[in-house]
Amino acid sequence: MSALQTPGFEDVKAAAARLAGQAHRTPVMRSRTVDAATGAQFFFKCENFQRMGAFKFRGAFNALSYFDAAQRRAGVAAFSSGNHAQAIALAAQILGIPATILMPTDAPAMKVAATRGYGGEVVLYDRYTQDREALARELADKRGMTLIPPYDHPHVIAGQGTAALELLEDTGPLDALYVCLGGGGLLSGSALSARALAPQCKVYGVEPEAGNDGQQSFREGRIVHIDTPRTIADGAQTQHLGEHTFAVIRRDADDVFTATDGELVEGMRFFAERMKMLVEPTGCLAFAAARRLAEPGQRIGVIVSGGNVDLKRFGQLLEGAGA
Repeated sequence: MSALQTPGFEDVKAAAARLAGQAHRTPVMRSRTVDAATGAQFFFKCENFQRMGAFKFRGAFNALSYFDAAQRRAGVAAFSSGNHAQAIALAAQILGIPATILMPTDAPAMKVAATRGYGGEVVLYDRYTQDREALARELADKRGMTLIPPYDHPHVIAGQGTAALELLEDTGPLDALYVCLGGGGLLSGSALSARALAPQCKVYGVEPEAGNDGQQSFREGRIVHIDTPRTIADGAQTQHLGEHTFAVIRRDADDVFTATDGELVEGMRFFAERMKMLVEPTGCLAFAAARRLAEPGQRIGVIVSGGNVDLKRFGQLLEGAGA
């Protein structure tokens, strides 16, 4: 990835132009219940209503749109626990590009099925014993494909930043923006947009308590590697931040917080009962910290990152099984 330059806000704006007519401009929703409970004003950017159900479509389509004719013929390789997989498969289908995606054996069945449904070839691996990045590089080299990782790629980061760009265009300046954090694609892209459009806005990443590599990295000033965390937030079971994502996060984010699996279940229940939305566990990370840390009078943006959760699993989590 070092051959490509870490992106800036100009790249986010260019991505927005490429995504026009392809990505949905997702709604910004409000909740009087949350506002009353916190004394703040919350603005939810609902990427659970994005194509394929998550913000990942933005980065995937933007990255694939840069492919030249030879790359399009050879195809794209990727690795993902689910949402990047679906995003790559759908974007590749739209653009007529063959796609092969490495997915863990314990990935949610609905995410695997959706990836295949979009035309992607799925290759399974064990996330706890195998190195997905090494496997993906080997696969890409063997087949002559271009590897697009789930977060540490300038075009992916720029695409993800368009969600916060739209949010700030719709709401005006915010006091704080909370963003879920796995590998850092959404947080770094969001930070680029926030620094350009709302310089006074505090930008916070939120990751699972069981996997706080991002928090450690941010506070120690170096990329910290951890074992694959065991958490219900499958979209944030990453082991480390990326070279590009860390560079932006270290410079432009204000802090990184964590949330427990229990808080994520509470968020899922709230979104379903009070806002009539289906949100996956990872999609509740930002809200979990924001509702806990909000100060009266603040205008707070929360990016709800996705809604791809198996309904049976959703019910089990709400009933307490596996939480």
